[in-house]
Amino acid sequence: MKIKVKSFYHHNTYTWSHLAICEETKAAVLIDPVLDYVAHNATTSTAFTDIILDYIKSHKITLKYIMETHAHADHLTSAAYIQDKSKARIVIGAEITGIQETFKKIFNLSDDFKTNGSQFTRLLINNDVLTFGNCQLQAIHTPGHTGDSMSYIIDDIIFIGDTLFSPEYGSARCDFPGGSAGELYDSVHKIYSLGSENKLYLCHDYPPTGRQPQAWFYAHEQMQNNIHLQLAVSKNAFIQLRNNRDKQLSQPQLIIPSIQVNIAAGRLPKPENNGISYLKVPINTIGSK
Repeated sequence: MKIKVKSFYHHNTYTWSHLAICEETKAAVLIDPVLDYVAHNATTSTAFTDIILDYIKSHKITLKYIMETHAHADHLTSAAYIQDKSKARIVIGAEITGIQETFKKIFNLSDDFKTNGSQFTRLLINNDVLTFGNCQLQAIHTPGHTGDSMSYIIDDIIFIGDTLFSPEYGSARCDFPGGSAGELYDSVHKIYSLGSENKLYLCHDYPPTGRQPQAWFYAHEQMQNNIHLQLAVSKNAFIQLRNNRDKQLSQPQLIIPSIQVNIAAGRLPKPENNGISYLKVPINTIGSK
């Protein structure tokens, strides 16, 4: 099978959205799409997503699946908007149900909000396989950053979500509900064990001055140079490093809107009787010490 990956970078949230295309059939999957959101006046836009959809249309691609690596806390997904435009199916890891249960309580969501993952078309477990065109994608559970984190393998390409960032930036935080530095260590080593020549596609890149955003690194580059998780780093040393670093981090700027939208597969809350949708802001709750 021949796979082409076209990656799109969302500068405001430092997020990569990856379109993996089966070249023989033009069937494709889209991983981690982003809905534009302006926090200071709570406005959304589909400008970034429309660039991806225009590419899909102009190249006569058939989008089969919209893949979430997890329920993101730093950007809003545009999965629902894309589904409405393309009829593609929205997929996420099965552990999303635990994330939904946790945040339904935190945001005191209505009884109408289901915590069984029914907002998504399919929930994946470890080693599940999806077919698109003549190509196959294997899901592997890679928890640590969050409990629902999944990575997706297509041949020698692995979309690793928020496990690792670029080698000079390190690893993802593990202090969200369900996070675990020990589990992240095991997940990254699971990815490393799949082969040093694999291309590891990032969900985020925060490039230093002088470097353009980079969509992927070889596994051996991460093994040798990642400042948090080189292959030789022990599990105990990583857990201590990661936990100490997480204590110093502030919460992501968009965590409150992101979580509410993302656990609903990108659907905004239902409009109230005045026709306006509202997001809830829990005071002194998220990230409070």
